[in-house]
This record gives sequence, structure tokens and C-alpha cells, in this order.
Amino acid sequence: MNETTETSPIELHGREEPLHRFSAGTQDWQIWFGLAVTVSWLLLLSVYISGTIGWSGLSSAPIEQLGGFLEGAFAPLAFLWLVIGYFLQKKELIQNTDAIKMQYVEIQKATQQAEIQSRAIEASEQHARKESFLRIAESVKQQLGATMGFLYLSSQGAIGSGVVSNETISSLWRKMSQNDPEVFSRSMLEIQFLHGERYAYKLFYGTPVRTRHSERFIFNFERLIKTSEACDDDGMIRDSLLGSAHGFVYQRMIGFRDSPPEGFTQGVFDFDPDAIEG
Repeated sequence: MNETTETSPIELHGREEPLHRFSAGTQDWQIWFGLAVTVSWLLLLSVYISGTIGWSGLSSAPIEQLGGFLEGAFAPLAFLWLVIGYFLQKKELIQNTDAIKMQYVEIQKATQQAEIQSRAIEASEQHARKESFLRIAESVKQQLGATMGFLYLSSQGAIGSGVVSNETISSLWRKMSQNDPEVFSRSMLEIQFLHGERYAYKLFYGTPVRTRHSERFIFNFERLIKTSEACDDDGMIRDSLLGSAHGFVYQRMIGFRDSPPEGFTQGVFDFDPDAIEG
């Protein structure tokens, strides 16, 4: 089985440990070479002075001749140490450059860790928002279920057409209290499909009381949809809400409110609200 590793969006550039000919642990052979040449040169210079002009002659020489002699004698050493100093300075510059590269690598690591932590915090906050929304949604669904229960009573109970017995209505209320807040919405959808569009309009807008219940249902459902936007990056929560029984009832209410069936006018109640036909 092939193993795959996730790659970070931030790639670290540069080496962890700079490797070059001036890396830590390399003997400063330039200094030892300079010291060896200097000692050898001084020894040769001493032999030269002893064999030619003598130390007494050197000390009694005029100052201008002594200065010229010393200038010529030590000029090669000065040039030698100038060259050695150049290479030592070059080494220091390379070491400083490597230190800067290592700091850059560490900064990249810190940036990567900060981005990972930021994503983790963002995911945690998103999860917390979803948890909070789900708790709110359950409460709102119960509220919507109660509103739909009152709307159901207005059309099917004793104060409406009276076609549904009190025992059936009581059973529906019990189901809603047992964590089934959409039981009345499913019942209303079933009645609409059985009796057609005109009667469905009456269920929602047949009387001023039913109209107020429908408007309250629409208002609360739309607030629930709007609240979900804060934690619904991919629209799944919105689709879930609209695909529920409450969601289907909401869409029917909106459709009838904006486009009533022929012969009906929104807010005008000049018809029998409980008649299935007409």
C-alpha cells in the first residue's frame, strides 16, 4: 500500500544546517599559515641583519635609512596579513549569511505553525457555531411545530371544519412533545395533496387567524435560515431545513402568499374557508 503524506501549503526553503568549507569545526589554517610565514620571515630577517649590517650597525643607522629598511622588511608581512584578514572577514560574512538563512527557516516554521493553529482555531470556532445553532434550531423547530399545530386546529379542529377528532389532535400533540416537531407540518402537507391547491390556500390564508399563524411561521422559519448562514459554509444546513416538512410548508406558504390561486386575493376573505370545493 502506498503511503501518502500531506504537504503543507508553506514550503521551507534553505537548509537546516548550512554546509560549506567554512563550517563550524574547520581549523583556521589561514592563521596558522600566517603565523608560520611570519616567524619564518622574522628568522630570515634576523639572519640577514646579522650577516650583513649587524645589529650594532642597524641601531646606529640614520633614522630615514632605518625607516626605509623597516618599511621594506615588513611590507610583505603587512600584505600577507591583509590577505589573511580578507579571507577571515569572508568567513565571518558567510557564517552571518548562514545564520540569517537559519533564522529565515525558523521564521518559516513559526509561520507554518501559526497558520496551522489559526486553522485549528477557525475549525473549532466553526464547530462551536454549528453546535450552538443546532441547539437553537431544535427550539425553533418546536416553536414552528406549535404554530403549525394551532394552524391545524384552526382548519381541522372543532373551530374549523371539525373533520378531525379531538383524540387524533391530542395524539398529534403528544407526538410533537415527544421530539417530533414536524408532525403537524406533515399532516398539513398530506391534507393539501389530498384536496388540491385551492383548499391548500384556505388552510394557510382562509381566515385572519390562519393568516397570522402563517405569517408567524414564515417569519420564524426565515430567521432560522438566516441564523444558519453563520455556520453553513457549503449550504448543507439550508438545504436540510428547506427539505424538511417545515421547509416544504414554508415554501407552500410563500408560493400562495406571492401567487394566490385564481379567484383569491391575499387579505380578502370573501369565501367559505372550510369548503373543500370553491
